[in-house]
Amino acid sequence: MVRAAVLPAVNAPLRIADIVLPEPGPGQVRIRLAAAGVCHSDLSLSNGTLRQPVPAVLGHEGAGTVVAVGAGVTAVAPGDPVVLNWAPACRACHYCGLGEPWLCADAAAGAAAPYATLAADGTPLHPGLGTAVFAEETVVPERAVLPLPPGIPLTDAAVLGCAVLTGYGAVHHSARVAAQESVAVFGIGGVGLAVLQSARLAGASTVVAVDASAAKEELARAAGATEFLVAGEDFATEVPRRIRGLTGGHGTDVAVECVGRADTIRTAWSATRRGGRTTVVGIGGKEQQVSFSALELFYFGRTLSGCVYGDCDPAVDLPVIAEHVRAGRLDLSALVTDRIGLADIPAAFDAMLAGRGGRALVVF
Repeated sequence: MVRAAVLPAVNAPLRIADIVLPEPGPGQVRIRLAAAGVCHSDLSLSNGTLRQPVPAVLGHEGAGTVVAVGAGVTAVAPGDPVVLNWAPACRACHYCGLGEPWLCADAAAGAAAPYATLAADGTPLHPGLGTAVFAEETVVPERAVLPLPPGIPLTDAAVLGCAVLTGYGAVHHSARVAAQESVAVFGIGGVGLAVLQSARLAGASTVVAVDASAAKEELARAAGATEFLVAGEDFATEVPRRIRGLTGGHGTDVAVECVGRADTIRTAWSATRRGGRTTVVGIGGKEQQVSFSALELFYFGRTLSGCVYGDCDPAVDLPVIAEHVRAGRLDLSALVTDRIGLADIPAAFDAMLAGRGGRALVVF
């Protein structure tokens, strides 16, 4: 038996239950989890903002040890430490052929079919984002497993699977932050903290962190923020004005939005200079509509772009990030503000909704 946090239905409370995992079939890998990060995307899956077949075991940011492999698996073997890849590229679709594996048309296929059953009554369970790491063990396709480079603590490595790859990629691949450029980061949760560290790594000069919670200032500055602004009631006008005051009256070269709200996206765009670049990492609901006038689009010449999984190829980027971690340039543990158990995930969801803390990490 395997203990797991099960989502019975959309908007239903998670419940801890025993599940039955099958032995790995051809091309599959079974993993014993060491840790799993609680990401805002898991909350979005639980409340229906993102689609997820239910009942399901959520969780997509995890690391652990291979315990068994199915026929034909060659990338890993039992005993290997690994990181889960929630958006594994097929390497065969149109987007993969364009060299954009983060847009793979088949990346979400793993969530569609049941992968386990409830021990109590045999109810089929779906894997959240194809990985289902809110459980002691999981079974995934071989392409959803990334060998963990040496020298990285296995528990800390869980945040590599989403927060760090996303934050690092947003800075280095999507926004392409250059040395001495200025950056504003909106939303200082797990991903926002990874963005701050990555902006520092890129050599950004002024790095402005913006969050609704003043309590996050210490976290933000430790991650690389040179300035911290609290988003108050007059957020949409006051924050861009204050950011221009910190950047010679121009606005930042780059803004990275990690919240996924229409007003935050619009404010991030307004906080950049003429010709500035805004990268949207946050995942919002379809009801969140962002408006611009045709004249301001022409006049400001700014760029607004979405960012999926940091525009990363995890197989390529993970070893690069690991080298930064080993050299002390990236600190994985600095993203984690709470280490919890499976039963504490609902409280971690509540903390995210309230804007408290960075990343909560389920430790097995």
